[in-house]
Amino acid sequence: MHDIRLIRENPQAFDQALARRKTAPASAEVLGLDEKRRAAQTELNDLQARRNDVSKRIGLVKKEGGDAQVLMDEVASIKGRMTDLEEENRRLGVELEAVLSRLPNLPSSETPEGTGEEDNVEVRRIGTPPTFSFPPKDHVALGEALGMLDFDSAAQVSGARFSILRGPLARLERALAQFMLDLHTGEFGYEEVNTPALVRDGALFGTGQLPKFESDLFCIHEYPKSAEDLLSKVDRGEAMDLAKSLLKAVMTAENGGTEDLAEALGKLVEKTTRLSTGRRWLIPTAEVTLTNMVAAGGLLEEKDLPIRLTAFTQCFRSEAGAAGKDTRGMIRQHQFEKVELVSVVHPDNSDAELERKTGCAEAVLQRLGLSYRVMALCSGDIGFSARKTYDIEVWLPGQNLYREISSCSNCGDFQARRMDARFRPAGGGKGTLFPHTLNGSGLAVGRCLIAVMENFQNVDGSITVPEVLRPYMGGIDRIAKKG
Repeated sequence: MHDIRLIRENPQAFDQALARRKTAPASAEVLGLDEKRRAAQTELNDLQARRNDVSKRIGLVKKEGGDAQVLMDEVASIKGRMTDLEEENRRLGVELEAVLSRLPNLPSSETPEGTGEEDNVEVRRIGTPPTFSFPPKDHVALGEALGMLDFDSAAQVSGARFSILRGPLARLERALAQFMLDLHTGEFGYEEVNTPALVRDGALFGTGQLPKFESDLFCIHEYPKSAEDLLSKVDRGEAMDLAKSLLKAVMTAENGGTEDLAEALGKLVEKTTRLSTGRRWLIPTAEVTLTNMVAAGGLLEEKDLPIRLTAFTQCFRSEAGAAGKDTRGMIRQHQFEKVELVSVVHPDNSDAELERKTGCAEAVLQRLGLSYRVMALCSGDIGFSARKTYDIEVWLPGQNLYREISSCSNCGDFQARRMDARFRPAGGGKGTLFPHTLNGSGLAVGRCLIAVMENFQNVDGSITVPEVLRPYMGGIDRIAKKG
């Protein structure tokens, strides 16, 4: 969320920053709503003062035995107007928040200019991609030949964009996650957290997934469990009207007319959806749960900062905007595993924390012996909540290119404002400040598995286990086909 005071002070700069993100100017709409709301609030305050003054005069008139009816009529009129203004003020506030909630974070001055991934800037390249004496295979061919990667069974059970890992390959994925967690907690000072996989609307709003990216998420609705439960939650008159219209439509349909039935069923579905007793969402990343823990914990003290948290979780994305992209293999799935890194820091330290966090993610690849590069994302490619982002891209021989394996972002105070997460500065001051939040993958476990499979493949189709993972594999140094 944005600080409306900054928009008031320099609307032109705000629109220019949005333009860097290829977003239409919004200051005029924001300030128009803000001005109406402030005018309503000013009038409300004036009327409150007037009502108090007239009420005192009524008391004096009555005390002296006079007729206070005119004054009493004025108070009644004032109360009516105040009720209207309170509703208008509330409505304008909701409308203003809706506009602000859909606007992305403003890019940092250090974020490169650009429109898409072709304008991202390479910061550094680490390691040399391996060379092979044979044509390297991709992870799909390797995993299926080993009999340990199964897409067909997953499709029968769950549909497209799912996979099943078996045997040593499943253990290798688990080993990667354990190695990452041990590294981040043991050497880099992150606290391991086990979080829920289901969250409410407010959590996703806080980190910026809602309302803009609802179609990218999986939602679970909760409905009344019985007729009695349903009736306790619905207006009985409305329920009767729905039942009558549905019955009438059914009778019409029996005589060949189906348009009324379709309309009635549509209204019933709409009403049933509205009757949902609540909804929860499968997390797209543990960034959601870890970052929201800060707001849920109440007011922070400056001495509590920095907070560094990590979690290994299942993640779920509908990939609604990725139709036709990466349909082969495990690159882009509905369900995947990730070790997430979240930091909450003093505003003065967030730029340094981004460098630190990116280094923590890079360390995983360095210990594994994988080649990679770090890219600074341009203004047209950074995520909704980010002001500056580094993508880490690992070399995949099977695709003969670098692919993203981690994205580390500094969100500034954008998420903290949406969550109303605050800290009290040291020194005993009365005010509070918004901390800065950062997140990053440390790493995407499935993609890391792909990288290990493809970079450590052998001519016979076996996979050499990187040395740092062998303690997690019970000493296994090579994954090969049984028999």
